[in-house]
Amino acid sequence: MKNVIKNQALLKKKENLDLFLNKFRSLAVAFSGGVDSTFLLAAAQAVLQDRILAVTAASPVHPEHETEAAREFAKKIGVHHVVINIPVLDNQEFLKNSKQRCYICKKIILGEFIQIAADHDIKNLVHGTNLDDLNDFRPGNAAAEEQGVLSPLVEAGMTKGDIRALSRSMDLPTWNMPAMACLATRIPYGTPITDKALRMVEKSENVIHELGFTNCRVRHHGSTARIEVEKDRIEKILDKSTFNKISNKLNIIGFKTILIDKNGYIPSGLKV
Repeated sequence: MKNVIKNQALLKKKENLDLFLNKFRSLAVAFSGGVDSTFLLAAAQAVLQDRILAVTAASPVHPEHETEAAREFAKKIGVHHVVINIPVLDNQEFLKNSKQRCYICKKIILGEFIQIAADHDIKNLVHGTNLDDLNDFRPGNAAAEEQGVLSPLVEAGMTKGDIRALSRSMDLPTWNMPAMACLATRIPYGTPITDKALRMVEKSENVIHELGFTNCRVRHHGSTARIEVEKDRIEKILDKSTFNKISNKLNIIGFKTILIDKNGYIPSGLKV
């Protein structure tokens, strides 16, 4: 059952978003399957109906389960969806893992998306950047701006909290989903990115997810895995039985030392 939004300021933002989207004959949506892009895709479909194309990147830095979730959602709502394999690890500058890695990655991916949109006779590509993102260090936004990718959620003045509240009202399954970030963010700047390291992180996070810790990060420090979970779950993950299960499985994956970060991990934008 859909929740009714009574907040007039929030309703006005949604109205502004719809007006912005309605200016276009058709749109391609950069669709990761996360909170923001799922909301944007659903909102765009409501306005433009079958004049929408969702485009998703499948690459070594994107967890496979996220790509599959994107496929399932696009299929569920009946949006034309293209998933493209993008070999970002072929780019030597990206592999160096400088503070511009997100810029480099986004430039590659969005460039491919723009070409796919053009192949479908669609002139405009949009992505799910929101107002809160503008306050973070996100070099990828510069790549989007340079390539003319539009940000409807910013144009409508929407924050992460707004998007979660509206997503909940629309019965979108992502309304309370933890924040997503590519696997490369688990590797400290300056440490070369390798496919092996990315797979170790992905497999390790899957292990922890399966034990009920949905909001987690496994930071890759060579042979050491530094695990972050929400502060109120730290005691649980430090339970001897739970920690031993995690430690044993991560040892098999390739980590020799397993650390729990007692500072915890706090996903952004969860309050609505």
